[in-house]
Amino acid sequence: MSRESTTTFYKLAIAVIGGVCFFLAWFNIKPEVLNWKFAVLLLFTILIAPRMNIALPRSKFILSFSDSMVFLAFLLFGGEAAIIIATAEILANCLYLKFKGIEFPRFTILFNIGLIALTTGITYNVWSWIPRAANINPTSAITTNLITTLGILALSQFLAASVFASIYYALKTGTTPWQAWKKEVFSFSIAYFAGAGLAGIFFKLLNYADVYSIAISLAAFGIIYYNYRQIIGEMTSSIEQAEQAERDKAAAEREKRLEIERYADELSQTLRKEEENGKALRKSQRAFQHAALHDSLTKLPNRACFGEILKELIEENKSGADTKSYVLFLDLTRFKTINDSLGHSIGDKVLMIVARRMARMLRAHDKIARLGGDEFAIILRGLATDEKAEKVAWKIHQKIAQPFTLSKNKIHTSVNIGIAPCRNEYDTPEEILRDADIAMHDAKEKGSGVAFFSKQLRDRFLEQAKFEAELPFAIERGELSMHYQPIISLTDGSLTGFEALLRWNHHKLGFVPPAKFIPIAENTGLIIPITNWILSETCRQIAEWQNLSFATKELMVSVNISGKHLSNTHLINDVKKALGEANLSPSSLKLEITESAAMENAEQTIEILAVLKELGVQLSIDDFGTGYSSLSYLHRFPIDTLKVDRSFVNSVGENGEDFEILQTIVSLAKNLKMRVIAEGIETESQLNILKNLGCEYGQGYLMSKPLPKDAMAELLHKKQYWLPVAIAEEQAAPQTNRAKENVTVF
Repeated sequence: MSRESTTTFYKLAIAVIGGVCFFLAWFNIKPEVLNWKFAVLLLFTILIAPRMNIALPRSKFILSFSDSMVFLAFLLFGGEAAIIIATAEILANCLYLKFKGIEFPRFTILFNIGLIALTTGITYNVWSWIPRAANINPTSAITTNLITTLGILALSQFLAASVFASIYYALKTGTTPWQAWKKEVFSFSIAYFAGAGLAGIFFKLLNYADVYSIAISLAAFGIIYYNYRQIIGEMTSSIEQAEQAERDKAAAEREKRLEIERYADELSQTLRKEEENGKALRKSQRAFQHAALHDSLTKLPNRACFGEILKELIEENKSGADTKSYVLFLDLTRFKTINDSLGHSIGDKVLMIVARRMARMLRAHDKIARLGGDEFAIILRGLATDEKAEKVAWKIHQKIAQPFTLSKNKIHTSVNIGIAPCRNEYDTPEEILRDADIAMHDAKEKGSGVAFFSKQLRDRFLEQAKFEAELPFAIERGELSMHYQPIISLTDGSLTGFEALLRWNHHKLGFVPPAKFIPIAENTGLIIPITNWILSETCRQIAEWQNLSFATKELMVSVNISGKHLSNTHLINDVKKALGEANLSPSSLKLEITESAAMENAEQTIEILAVLKELGVQLSIDDFGTGYSSLSYLHRFPIDTLKVDRSFVNSVGENGEDFEILQTIVSLAKNLKMRVIAEGIETESQLNILKNLGCEYGQGYLMSKPLPKDAMAELLHKKQYWLPVAIAEEQAAPQTNRAKENVTVF
């Protein structure tokens, strides 16, 4: 519950409880109390008392006659009358202030009415109990009894009101009730005791004075009140004038100070222009130049300075210098994790330590710079061969990888290093830094730590950058399409379904192999919207083919799901949406995931796959045997199919080990009550071996290569034979004990 809603609830609760107190007082008041004296006191409290309040200047104290009327009602008419007087007074006071233009927050008037009724009711109970417990008549006019009674009334009223008000301020501001009481409430205590004093004076006059004495006292009181109000008004006016004078004086002094500062600035500029001390000027210039060309944290040369050094190096190379130089681009690993987990101050110290470690390993004529963030660059001069440059890079790598302790934290970091030889082909520092950066990213991708630049590497990275820029627009341009490769039953040759394979036909570059753009989609996060498009397209297509004939109504389609999509909880809704839009049965869709992706977060994978399985979708482990699987998890995955990787199928006739692996996978699948699909079948020999091993399904170029939807639809209309003719005839022969009609009809 928010602070505002809690405060509102508290206001309404106090208003309701106070309302109950008011109605109890109204129904329990004695009829003889409701006389003309009570009516006079009530009218005075409602009509006159709110207009007689006097606020003391520069304080929170308000001299109020309302409390006096409440305490006087206690003494003259009893507790029920006091509750009614107090409630009427606060209502009249709030309406008067609202008429004067003061805005009250929501439910505040109800809260004020309820609070005064509640606190007066509490005071009534204390007033009824304590004096009698001390054998004191609470309505007695004896001075000692009166002082005690009024003290109890004032103290009880203040404590009750201050407790509830402190709770309100605490809820409103988020502080503790004690802090709210000291800051907001305590200063009002004097008002209650002043009101009690006035009530005592009025009570004494009414009990002991005659009409003339009362009239003279009221006249004297009116004169005193009028004079006091005038004095307070004059004090307030004088204070405001004094404060305005102080503000005017401060403004004048500020303007004078600004004028002096302007004059000082002009004088300083004049003096700087006339400064002829060359030595001091050159020293300042060197300091500014150093600051402009060096990193303030590590004190190393910065990117601008390093660029100037590279310019000189490029000019030396073009002038025919014999020495070979190399540029190293270095990027720390885990630096963002260190910054996020341990704080930027620790991150800054890590950069300083790393900079010192690298600088100590270099020779005097080598150069090191911090390019920004966690990126550094080094120039190695006078090395004879590429091997020596790589050797230095590995030494730096090993040194940086050594853990160290910082502020009681064990720091583990490493570095990826790209090496670019400084050749004559470079004209600008940006070019050689770009190539060293490309090599560094290659080292990061491969996890090798150190990588050497080559032109082939540059071409690959530039091509990758181009694909990365173009891929987001592939769906919009209609450049993505689906090809379908048949999945065939190896027992009877029937067509069971297809694997959906994504293709990209770029409007300028032509066909882009999946191996080039799928990893880019994975790294950039585009794989999720692309997969959603694939799900929608393939579900719609397979639903269309299922309606071709009776023989095609059970066709299914397999869609590959990336690890990123598998870890995204939206996958379930994405699958539901695709099935719903195509009006396709969930059993006609199979989702294929690699075992590496499944094991990345095994427990989460189990939860998501269980929901998909409950939905009715089929599930398959793709490229089985090439990743890492834990059998303790594998049997917990609700998997229908294991798909054997093509690498085992391609060499099954040549390598005995692969035959044994295939045999093991088929046996494992049968024990786990899973079906087996072999992919990449290209020869009849491979097909026969798989059939003999008991593999149930297969796909590959021997049966059909992946085809676009129109070409595949044409084969479906022709009722294509998918297995090679010799094998189809063998399956149809009588000695196979298979009925002739079981030969594939597609």
